[in-house]
Amino acid sequence: MVVGFNSAANLMFLKNACMMPRSCNKILLPALSTSKIGSRKYSSQSDEYTHVIVGAGSAGCVLASRLSEDSANNVLLLEAGPKDTILNSFRLLWKIHMPAALTYNLCNSNYNWYYHTTPQKNVNNRVMYWPRGRVWGGSSSLNAMVYIRGHAHDYDRWQSEGALGWDYDHCLPYFKKAQSYEHGEDTYRGGSGPLHVSEGDASGPLHQAFIEAGKQAGYPYTPDINGFQQEGLGPFQMTVHKGRRWSSATAYLRPALDRPNLHTKVRTMTEKIIFEGSKAVGVQCMENGTPTQFRASKEVILSGGAINSPQLLMLSGVGNADDLKEMDIPVVQHLPGVGENLQDHLEVYVQNKCKKPITLYSAQQPVNMVKIGVEWLWRQTGMGATNHMHTGGFIRSKPGITHPDIQYHFLPSQVIDHGRVAPEYHAYQVHVGTMRETSRGWLKLKSKNPNDHPIIEPNYLSTEDDVIDLRQCVKLTREIMNQKAFDEFRGEELRPGPEYQTDSEIDAFVRAKCDTAYHPSCTCKMGSESDPMAVVSNEAKVFGLENLRVIDASIMPSVVSGNLNGPTIMLAEKLADNLRGRPALHMPNTPVYQPESLLTQR
Repeated sequence: MVVGFNSAANLMFLKNACMMPRSCNKILLPALSTSKIGSRKYSSQSDEYTHVIVGAGSAGCVLASRLSEDSANNVLLLEAGPKDTILNSFRLLWKIHMPAALTYNLCNSNYNWYYHTTPQKNVNNRVMYWPRGRVWGGSSSLNAMVYIRGHAHDYDRWQSEGALGWDYDHCLPYFKKAQSYEHGEDTYRGGSGPLHVSEGDASGPLHQAFIEAGKQAGYPYTPDINGFQQEGLGPFQMTVHKGRRWSSATAYLRPALDRPNLHTKVRTMTEKIIFEGSKAVGVQCMENGTPTQFRASKEVILSGGAINSPQLLMLSGVGNADDLKEMDIPVVQHLPGVGENLQDHLEVYVQNKCKKPITLYSAQQPVNMVKIGVEWLWRQTGMGATNHMHTGGFIRSKPGITHPDIQYHFLPSQVIDHGRVAPEYHAYQVHVGTMRETSRGWLKLKSKNPNDHPIIEPNYLSTEDDVIDLRQCVKLTREIMNQKAFDEFRGEELRPGPEYQTDSEIDAFVRAKCDTAYHPSCTCKMGSESDPMAVVSNEAKVFGLENLRVIDASIMPSVVSGNLNGPTIMLAEKLADNLRGRPALHMPNTPVYQPESLLTQR
């Protein structure tokens, strides 16, 4: 779900405009000693940290902030990528901090792991591009900033899947704790947390047409998709504050950098967890090309995300023993679920030309982009200060479903190939995808080299149910887009196009054009120790090992109905309390919207 101002001229203009001196975070480092492991010499710090966190992404920044609130802790946060750049108190790196420029980050290997899947046999053997953040803030510094929590029933499902204590009533208070909602605190929304959440301006004619068309098609309106009624169409919210991206690095990490017990390292690639028997005692890394070790007296915490965390576990001898032996990696703990259960959301774009010149196409022309960029650099206002996804929602694909399983993002623009191709027309589009795919994938090591990306097999559309559900997405979306509310704007359908009408034709379109919604998850699933595929306990402790946790989107038992940044921050907040020995927050019996009848609700 992306929009951006794509122009080489604008890129160079803003890049040159931003070439100013940088300030650095000063870190006092303990003395170093050296040790030798294998044929490589590693420098080892003589002072131990209490906690070593691997990955400064959506979860890692939360953990670093919360754990360093306790003066008895001495926390080290490691990041393989760079900082998100700061000049005094102003976030200078426009490509990350300017909300409308987000497509530059999705296509920039400087801040992005730039992953690719295996050829997907059920989607015309296409190799799918998976951008993931490799920078302070992780993917929250690259994403489309849409703030979605998922449905209450998703978390009740987690509980039924073996993640005890992760039902909605135990998760909601941590969503609230994390958040400062611009409309203030209520039963469902927080008002004083680090993560600022604002509402997009849904007053534009195309956004209003989308909401009204939903009503005309029989779907409910909801004023707050993250509140009581997590169903229907309405305004969307975003992690944007005062015209800037509000990543986890901005929300959590930067305000904590002056604490003497929080230390950070960037461009530090963690290669392996160090074990003494079954106890994790540290990590070995390459820090700016120098082999280094860091020791942890309490916990090593992996927060690298759904790809990096299982990869690091396997590199360290934790995973399927047969696979590790094939790689000649000594087995520390046999856990066959590591890298399994990979889940993601697929989506397609339904696009129409617009008969009126009121889309973002004009703003995406070079002269206008420069004007927009200058205004944003000067004031953080204007069209550069938003993600432009101001409306969307959730509907049900068929009667009888417990909660909505189709998500919409409406955008008054045209996106082609992750934003890597410039838009061609005045157009508007709906990003539509299913929320509970039944296909399951996996990832495995390609080699013992930590710099080799793992083999990523999402196994898209491997079940007939998933094909039928995406077909239904196209049909229901066309129905909405053809309502009276769009009559004055609706031009030619660009995608799928009039030539795709029958079920088999729509299926062919889906296989040719579906793509990731950027939500990989569940590769180190949380659950009961009796579940052979579970990797971590309900406290995120890796089974069979001591002092080792995984805390990121990889531990979700199943993917939630929506975008993952908000839920990942929530689970990190909840587990930070657990790490600090605090009782879990609980809001019992919180009301959740239910339609009068599941059989008649659209």
